[in-house]
Amino acid sequence: MAWPRSILFALLFYPGTLVYVLTVMAVSPFGSVPVRKVVHGWSRYHYWLVRYVLAIDFEWEGEIPRGPYLIAVKHQAMVEAVDTLRFARTPVVVMKRELTTMPLFGWVTRCYGVIGVDRNAGASALREMMARGKSAIADGRPVIIFPEGTRVPYGEAPPLRAGFAGLYRALGLPVVPVALDSGQIWPKGFAPKRSGTIRVKVGDIIPPGLKRGDVEARVHAAINALNP
Repeated sequence: MAWPRSILFALLFYPGTLVYVLTVMAVSPFGSVPVRKVVHGWSRYHYWLVRYVLAIDFEWEGEIPRGPYLIAVKHQAMVEAVDTLRFARTPVVVMKRELTTMPLFGWVTRCYGVIGVDRNAGASALREMMARGKSAIADGRPVIIFPEGTRVPYGEAPPLRAGFAGLYRALGLPVVPVALDSGQIWPKGFAPKRSGTIRVKVGDIIPPGLKRGDVEARVHAAINALNP
């Protein structure tokens, strides 16, 4: 059933996403509140499809706290990139700039409020990321970052990208590390998504002000807690 479920998911999710994008365009003249409501509706729609079309459940250990935190999430599949909008309550998400420049969808991400990072821009990208992050916490919004930089296969644990430590230092926020094992049933690339359970583990809050080596070691260990 993996292929039929995956095909049905695609047939429902991508046309549905277009509807939500067009709705954002329609409500955008009325301010950020309706834009955020539509985007969160899209995330809930995605979650419904994941649960009832793909037959994927979530098993949580711990809870994401409310308020301005730097939330560091393990990234193994697309599912958590969308689901973070649902469980983190109006977050600003750090993502690669290519996604923010896509036709229509990229415009929606900018309306909602994301931090697009050009991985080849070096120090200038880090400065822009810090500035946008400070703007986010001024609004009381949490900031989500995938500190390993990109999706990685289940079981792999690459070192954290330098941007995480810079953002941690600049924002002065406590870190909420989130581990998951989505890559086991949601493989990267052209492969069917299998039914099953994704485990999500919220680690202990890491205080601000630690040295770079200390915070990176603690975050790296926490987000990889569900690796074999």
